[in-house]
This record gives sequence, structure tokens and C-alpha cells, in this order.
Amino acid sequence: MKRRSGFRVMTKLAGLVKPLTGYMLLAVFMGLLGHLCAAFLTVFGGYALLDALGEAVPVGMAAAFGCIAAFALLRGFLRYAEQACNHFIAFKLLALIRDRVFRALRRLCPAKLEGRDKGDLISVITSDIELLEVFYAHTISPAAIALLFTVVMCLFIGSYHWALGLLALIAYLVVGLLIPVVTSKLSGDRGLRFRTKSGELSAFVLDSLRGLPEILQFGQGSRRLTQMNAQTDALAREEEQMKRDAGRNAAATNTVVLAFDLLMLLASALLYRGGAVGFDGVLIPVLALFSSFGPVIALANLGSTLQNTFAAGNRVLDILEETPVIEEVSGRPEIAFTDARAEGVTFSYGQEIVLSDVSVEIPQHAVVGISGRSGSGKSTLLKLFMRFWDVGQGRIALSGTPVPEINTANLREMESFVTQETHLFHDSIKNNLRIARLDASDAEIEAACKKASVHDFIMTLPQGYDTPVGELGDTLSGGERQRLGLARAFLHDAPLLLLDEPTSNLDSLNEAVILRSLHREREGKTVVLVSHRQSTMRIADRVYSVENGRMS
Repeated sequence: MKRRSGFRVMTKLAGLVKPLTGYMLLAVFMGLLGHLCAAFLTVFGGYALLDALGEAVPVGMAAAFGCIAAFALLRGFLRYAEQACNHFIAFKLLALIRDRVFRALRRLCPAKLEGRDKGDLISVITSDIELLEVFYAHTISPAAIALLFTVVMCLFIGSYHWALGLLALIAYLVVGLLIPVVTSKLSGDRGLRFRTKSGELSAFVLDSLRGLPEILQFGQGSRRLTQMNAQTDALAREEEQMKRDAGRNAAATNTVVLAFDLLMLLASALLYRGGAVGFDGVLIPVLALFSSFGPVIALANLGSTLQNTFAAGNRVLDILEETPVIEEVSGRPEIAFTDARAEGVTFSYGQEIVLSDVSVEIPQHAVVGISGRSGSGKSTLLKLFMRFWDVGQGRIALSGTPVPEINTANLREMESFVTQETHLFHDSIKNNLRIARLDASDAEIEAACKKASVHDFIMTLPQGYDTPVGELGDTLSGGERQRLGLARAFLHDAPLLLLDEPTSNLDSLNEAVILRSLHREREGKTVVLVSHRQSTMRIADRVYSVENGRMS
């Protein structure tokens, strides 16, 4: 994880506001007017008091009370309008960020996400992005409002005496800038630690839920609960410390505000005593400062809470700025499938060599088998044909064209990849199949399921193809999930089928049915069949054996 400064995180996040700049300017304008209305309620009350005392004032008592009534009503409307704009911006941007995060995850998948903790990703996509609402709704426009408001109020107070205006400026800077910066420095990276631990806890809970049957079977419930409680307690301690920081920040802010109010009273009284200002130069500046700390206090209160927000933003930016291992290709001429081949392919995960000088020829309409022990690199070879990674040496080519030079969409259209573990979404069987081809008709879906020997099973279910499957397909057996994965491949109707252990979870009867279907498909398809079963290899025209990353 990159450790970015709070300023850099804020700059990156603020850059996303560009599409909604008009709404942001409107929010700032209405917020500024609203705070000025609130501050000048007391100022005009001071004018009314001065008029009652016979002092010369810009407006009389009646006009002052009229302005107070108007400002009070206007303040409510402007406050509502400002918050409506800010939250409209925030929720629009959160939707935009979620869209960009999912696009980034798609670019990073599978190479950069393989081995990444899914629970932590869920935490980023949900709670971390949600926390950015604080920044967009309660930080950007309040900061701009506080800056403009400070300028207006310093000029107004300074109109009575420059020293009073300078004192007001120092007060605003200390409350709105110095205190948040000091609080942020004292908090350190506590917010980042909190968000990281929160993600780890989410991952642990998700892992525990998925492994609940095994936990119960082996009597590890108490141990798992103890570990979960330990993580929860550690997270609670971090949150407690953050709350303490927020409390100290609020106490410091209130103390400083009171101190500057007293300093303004003292300074204006001394100036009055020296004849530099009249009585109005004492009353109005003091009332103006008393009532004008709202915008800068809002910034001061962000000093501690923004640490959590910036930590969340840092984790989101990690995904948005992550460089994919494989860049998508577009703009190249489309090609049609004729054959596939691997030539002298060497590939490694880090320092571990998985394939070494492997060559395979896959003619059109042939069934090519690849056998070998588990861990020998068979599945990796199929992933290289899918271009999940690029080869270290040698080349993978379809129709004589190296796969890095084929449009990614074109490559995916030519290939269907069935893995050992079929992922099913929490949806109906029909929708789980239709992901392979969104425009597929019900008849085409049924035909694909018949080829995969799963149609009869589906028809025994209460709602047939509309039967929902549980999360991750937990309501189905491994063999049923595997046959649905094969049905997807048949429905996708790509000319090249890459099948990784397609019968590993099937009994001999269903295996025979599947193999017959694959044998019939050879007239219009090219099949690469990875399996350790000798019975599965019977339909192959040629068989390659992979041992320790080498082909024989």
C-alpha cells in the first residue's frame, strides 16, 4: 500500500469533482451567503442596540430588526440548499468512484487480484468509498466557504481598525488551519491503521462464514471466535484513540475561540480608551467575531475525522492507480480463429519457474489433451492462452497472431475457458448461464445444458431454470456446478474451448455423457482438454504430457 500525504490524497480526490464544478460553485456561493447571514444576525442586533443608545449607525432599529428577520429566514433556506448541493455532489461522485473502482478491478483481474484478500476488497468497495462522502459533502465546499468568509469578515472588522482586522485574521487562521494541521500530525497514521484493520476484520469474517462447515466439523469455533474478538478489540482500541483525538481537538478549538473572543474585547477596549475607535468599534467587532467562527470551527473539527477519510481515500486510490499486469488491447484488425500454438514458452510466478520451453500445436477442429500431475503447469498454460499473463519467453499465438497483438474483446470472443471451480452468482440458474451470452434465447440455453448433461437435473428443480442458486452456488454439488460451467462454455459458442479438468467432479456416467458431447462438438470447435484422468484423454486426437513445467 502506498502511503500518500493527506494533501496529495485531498488533491487527487478533489480532481474528481471537475464534472460537477457548477454544482460545487453553487454550493460555495450559497454556503457563503448563509454563513454571512448567520454572522450578521448579531451584527445587526448590535446596530439596533447602538441606535437605542443614540449612537450613529448605518441602519436604524426598525431596519435592523427587519434585516434580522430576513437573514434568519434566508439562513435556513441557504443552509438547506448548500447541503442539498453538497450531498448531490457527494452521492454522484461516490457512484462515479464505484464505477471507476470496478473498471479498475476489471483491468487488474486476474493477475493483480489473484491472492488478494476478497474481504479487504469488499471493505474498500463499501465502507471506504462510503467514507469519502465526508470529504465531498463536508470538506471541499466548507474549506472554500471558510476562506471566502474569512476575507469578508476580516475586511468588515478591519474597517473599524486595521489591528482588529489583523487579530480576526490570526484567530481564523489558528482555529481553521493551525489546529487541524497540528491535530492531523499528532494523529499520525492512526486513520490508515484503523481502515487497514477494518479491512482485515471484514476479510476474517468473510473467510469464517465461508469456512463455517469446516470450523464446526473440526471444533474450531471457540478458537476462531477468540481470534475474531482479538481483532475486534484491536479495532475498538484504534477507534477509541481516534475519538480521544477528536475530543482533544474540540476542547482545544473551544478554548482558542474563547481566548480570541476575550482578546478582541480587550484589544477593542484599549483602542476605545486611546480614542482610536468609538463605542461602535468595540461592540460591532466583538459581536462579529463572536458569531463568525462557524465556518473555521467546521474545518477544525475535520482535523481528526479527516484522518479516517484520507486513509479510506488512500486505499481507494491504491486500486485506481494500480498498474495492471496486462493492458487491454484495442484498435487492431479483427481476426478469425484458425489454429492456436505455444512456441518455446517459459513462464514464472516471481522467481518460481512454472513452464520451461513448452511448445504445443492446436490444429483447428482437433481435440488436444494435456495431462500431468497437479502443479505441473497445465492450468497455467491455459491461462496464458487466455492472456491472463504474458509469457516470459517464447510466444502464444492464435491464427498466427501473438495474443498480445489481438484485441482483448476479439480474443475473449474466440475462447471459452472452463476452470476447475465454476463461480455461480446469487441469482437464477438461467441468469447464471446467460452471462456467457446475454442475448441467448431460452431454447439456446436449454440446448447448451443438454450438451452439458445438466438439463434433466435442472428440470427436477422446483422452478426449473428460474431456480435461484445460493451464494457461490452453495446449494449445488460440485458436479452440478461444473456441468453448469460447461453449459456456459457451450452457450458462449467460441471456436476454441479451453477446459481445465472439466470432469474432475463428475462420476463415470456423467463423464461419458460430457465426453460424447465434446466429441460431437469437434466438427465446429477446437478443444484443449486438461485432465489427469486417462479416461478423459480417450477422445483426444493428440496428448501432451507436462511434468515439472516441461513438455513431453
